[in-house]
Amino acid sequence: MKLQWIDITILLAYLLTMLIIGWVLRKKARLNKENYLMGGKALPWYMLGLSDASDMFDISGTMWMVALCFIYGMKSMWIPWLWPVFNQMFLMMFLSKWLRRSNATTGAEWLTTRFGTNQKSSRASHNVVVAFALISCFGFLAYGFIGLGKFMEIFIPWEVVQPYIPFQVASEYVPHIYGIVFTLFAMFYSIIGGMHSIVLGDFIKYLVMTIACISVAIIAAIKLHSGDNHLHVPQGWYTPFFGWKLDDLDWSDIIADANKKIKDDGFSLFSVFFMMMLFKGVFASLAGPAPNYDMQKILSTRSPKEASKMTGFVSIVLLPIRYSLIIGLTVLALLYYNQLDLASPNGTDFEKILPSAINNFLPVGILGLVMTGLLGAFMGTFSGTLNAAQAYIVNDLYLKYVNPNASTKKIITTNYIVGTLVVIIGIVLGFFAKDVNSVLQWIVGALYGGYIAANVFKWYWWRFNANGFFWGMASGIGAALIFPYIFTGLPLYNWPLLFLISIIGCIVGTYTAPPTEMYVLKNFYKTVRPWGFWKPVHDSVVADEPGFQPNKRFKLDMFNVALGIIAQCCLTLLPMYLVLWMKLPLMIIVAILAVIIFILKRTWWDKLEN
Repeated sequence: MKLQWIDITILLAYLLTMLIIGWVLRKKARLNKENYLMGGKALPWYMLGLSDASDMFDISGTMWMVALCFIYGMKSMWIPWLWPVFNQMFLMMFLSKWLRRSNATTGAEWLTTRFGTNQKSSRASHNVVVAFALISCFGFLAYGFIGLGKFMEIFIPWEVVQPYIPFQVASEYVPHIYGIVFTLFAMFYSIIGGMHSIVLGDFIKYLVMTIACISVAIIAAIKLHSGDNHLHVPQGWYTPFFGWKLDDLDWSDIIADANKKIKDDGFSLFSVFFMMMLFKGVFASLAGPAPNYDMQKILSTRSPKEASKMTGFVSIVLLPIRYSLIIGLTVLALLYYNQLDLASPNGTDFEKILPSAINNFLPVGILGLVMTGLLGAFMGTFSGTLNAAQAYIVNDLYLKYVNPNASTKKIITTNYIVGTLVVIIGIVLGFFAKDVNSVLQWIVGALYGGYIAANVFKWYWWRFNANGFFWGMASGIGAALIFPYIFTGLPLYNWPLLFLISIIGCIVGTYTAPPTEMYVLKNFYKTVRPWGFWKPVHDSVVADEPGFQPNKRFKLDMFNVALGIIAQCCLTLLPMYLVLWMKLPLMIIVAILAVIIFILKRTWWDKLEN
């Protein structure tokens, strides 16, 4: 264990600060439900943006992305399109303000804006969103839990701790023990302090992470460019461009297990993988945010205009800082690969690169900062996901069906109980998680596949009703839960069939029930102001209000989205080219960014409205 007293002091100071934040802000959180779950919708957009970015900067995801960068080099920038990361551009340009105009507390509550409350199917659609939200939240809690455990066991070997523990722990469960310990800290401040403490905690964590990431990038650049050091990587490692296959990424004579990793990942036919990601990603982005911490931050903004600013801010503050750490640790791991201990019972575990590189190559102080920042990343993601799960259970189940007239004190107490139960379930599920990548692939490749069709139709097609929403979601989620037992291989490749099943559920459900009441549709159309297939509703609105102007921004929004995705790619590559000091690509990236900023200032920022 290489932790020194200064590293341990930094870590303990951070944990103590989080506990104090939760305790100090508990009274503010207890004022009412909106204060607890959404910060009273009074927090500034840039603080919510920093918080949202911090929630996305998680240990498990970063471990996965460092492993990807090590194996795939610059091409690794495409693989997070599995989420897809470019959905932030769709949110930034138009979907965030559409969502925020509802003034709802959760995504399930938002459905009343679209489908009303009169139909029996409206209740069913509401319930299926709650079910999806909870399944995804539990999945993300398990995902973060197992990543945290794998991270901490490298810094604090179990043989150092075991003499002080009165019971024996099998080696495969050591990560879970560490996960439980640090989960309890995150649980305390997020449950006691609510959204206010989550946002403030995320802000502090972001400051720590920024210092840590930049420090790692500088250390890596100095090591790489001193003496005769150079990276032993395949020819295609340095370019983001690719062909039909990854023929230019042959690790055979360097690290043979890397080729096995590419094959196991299912990315060998990279063009097919990329087209599938893009196809799924566009539809997933058009569907809007999933009902998790991302949606909760959008709904917590002060206005639709600030919701757009907040989601645009996320990429700016997240990508350059996160990829400074990723490329820094990747360079150090490549330079000193033989000093890393990546062995596992199943061969080389590339997900251990991040903690092993940190433990071996960072100096005292910086090691403590990086550890603290990544631990904070786990706690931020965990607390944001926990807050979202609490919101759905308390707002959309307890207050809707159990105790609609509950007092504020009763609501807060219920939040405490629900939060504790959610954490327990997340921990239990974490014990069944095989590894970070398997949980991630299931969430983004399978579960979210069942979410997409119904949530695309709800924005852009007037005839789509609550019955269609319920059956589209139910068929998609049901198939996502069954598919792992039927199909093997990468869940992404099963996504088209999953999507088709969900579309059939949507269409059959829609046409076996009457349309949503026209007054509900008209109110939605006038309030949210979407573009799409709304002509009958538009004609009805114009009959009442001849001066009404429809949303004609489709082409401009899509143009801005395309520019935004290019800018995202540039923000990803910028720190990578900087650390590697690839001068010409770096200058090209900076020039492209400057042009895009100039254009978006006129086509997006200056045209923002509530």
